[in-house]
Amino acid sequence: MNDYVIAPPAVSSLPVAGSAQRFPVARVFCLGRNYLWGDAVAAPRTFPLFFMKPASAVVEAQARVDFPVQTEEFCPEIELVVAIGTGGADIPEHRALEHVWGYAAGLDMTRRDLQMAAKAAGQPWEAAKAFDASAPITAIVPSARIGHPAEGAVWLQVNGVERQRSDLQAQIWSVAEVVSQLSRSLRLEAGDLIMTGTPPGVDPLQPGDLITAGIEGIAQLTVRVGARPTR
Repeated sequence: MNDYVIAPPAVSSLPVAGSAQRFPVARVFCLGRNYLWGDAVAAPRTFPLFFMKPASAVVEAQARVDFPVQTEEFCPEIELVVAIGTGGADIPEHRALEHVWGYAAGLDMTRRDLQMAAKAAGQPWEAAKAFDASAPITAIVPSARIGHPAEGAVWLQVNGVERQRSDLQAQIWSVAEVVSQLSRSLRLEAGDLIMTGTPPGVDPLQPGDLITAGIEGIAQLTVRVGARPTR
């Protein structure tokens, strides 16, 4: 038995769709712009900025999402989530999908006012992205069951009003390209999640708002925004 000076943290995990098993989460990588937004239509095709959330930020997308502290602009961003089942470095693009265990739909919850301030100051985005429960994600659907979807609607509504709609085929970088490119920067490990970017249409939430969102052929979710924190 290992003699830890404190109790090690619990393993973060997500359910597997249609199974009693769970998927353990190692790290969470998030891509910046992987869809064309209005101000980037003519931009050259360069690999997007990526940032990270801690594994502890991952929660099951169900029932409620808490309104975080230190923000007035709490925003949801619907994203395809890629679950890595086999690690590797310098993965060639034509072999990249062999490393993908499954897919899910997730929300990259963002303190957008902090993000805009960080951008203006040339600072990292972690304060805007890496807070408690900032990655609500659905159950993971094994790729053995659904293959590797390259098209399908990506959408998000708040209180029944659509805010985001695109298609997986509109992603600037495909899943295979993303996995290959990331593996050139660092060694991917089994249990890693990759959130692959969000379409335009990001706007703030209010307490009590109902978010419904999904990715065609993979999963959908419904969560309600909790009250503002009192502290």
